[in-house]
Amino acid sequence: MFSNKTLLITGGTGSFGNAVMERFLDTNIKEIRIFSRDEKKQEDIRNRYHHDKLKFYIGDVRDPNSVKNAMYGVDYVFHAAALKQVPSCEFFPIEAVKTNILGTENVLNAAVEAGVEKVICLSTDKAAYPINAMGISKAMMEKVFVAKARAVGPDRTLICGTRYGNVMASRGSVIPLFVEQIKKGEPLTVTDPLMTRFLMSLADAVELVVFAFHHAHAGDIMVQKSPASTIGVLAEAVKQLFGVDLPIKVIGTRHGEKAFETLMTREEKVVSEDMGGFFRVPADNRDLNYEKYFSEGSQELTAQGEYNSNNTRQLDVEEVKELLLTLPYIQEELAKWTIPASAKRIG
Repeated sequence: MFSNKTLLITGGTGSFGNAVMERFLDTNIKEIRIFSRDEKKQEDIRNRYHHDKLKFYIGDVRDPNSVKNAMYGVDYVFHAAALKQVPSCEFFPIEAVKTNILGTENVLNAAVEAGVEKVICLSTDKAAYPINAMGISKAMMEKVFVAKARAVGPDRTLICGTRYGNVMASRGSVIPLFVEQIKKGEPLTVTDPLMTRFLMSLADAVELVVFAFHHAHAGDIMVQKSPASTIGVLAEAVKQLFGVDLPIKVIGTRHGEKAFETLMTREEKVVSEDMGGFFRVPADNRDLNYEKYFSEGSQELTAQGEYNSNNTRQLDVEEVKELLLTLPYIQEELAKWTIPASAKRIG
């Protein structure tokens, strides 16, 4: 389906956008457009790959005109541009609104106007039962693309989304922090060792996008089944991989953090379709004529549970270590790692 097509990636210089770019670069796709506001990262990518298929567009999803300029002639859009850090969104919530909600509206309007075939919007587990500004803005982003998908219909531009958990070793995540603390011989700082988080690799997250491109209907939210672990287990696994016995320092939860994350709410789980390694959450396509629903209900809703990082498969330390060893970032860091003579070694 990507043969001789043009793909636009908003936020294409971020960890996730960059992984999507790498996934498609050596296929028979015609062109990949990297749209972001970071000219330094664009220059780094340009110098690293020197690839004729890559085209670079400076702009911001907050600016409708810059989005429109990048959208001409595009077949598919992967919308990854977002403010993603929970604490920064807590302190600057209106900035999350401008980028995550209004920016998404700008991307969708430009895509529909340009006649784009498909748009995949990237969401997060924090959008399900949100308690922080980042999650709330992403939940509203989901509402925006579902409403737009309903209004436009699949025959003009098919709009859908993916929702995923923590991407291991992505920029700003906890694994690179643990590695840097190990290098400095510092304690590993943990907010709450009993917190659970879904664990996905960048490769897993990209395959979720590919699956959505192939199987999603208009307004769908596609979810990948993922294992999880406690933050304490994750910290212990990283320590053991690097062979250093450092203490774990509990620093308390940060602004807006949850004890566990939810990939599907109870209400979504009831209507979801199990597709093997994935779930499809269809759009609610009812109209505003609610009267006929007042006397109808679903007993199943009371029996179903949500899908969260506490009730998915829990990994132990050895399983987390195996998963970490599949990450290029961990492989690279271990290849150049030498345990200092002064360090206390595990075992």
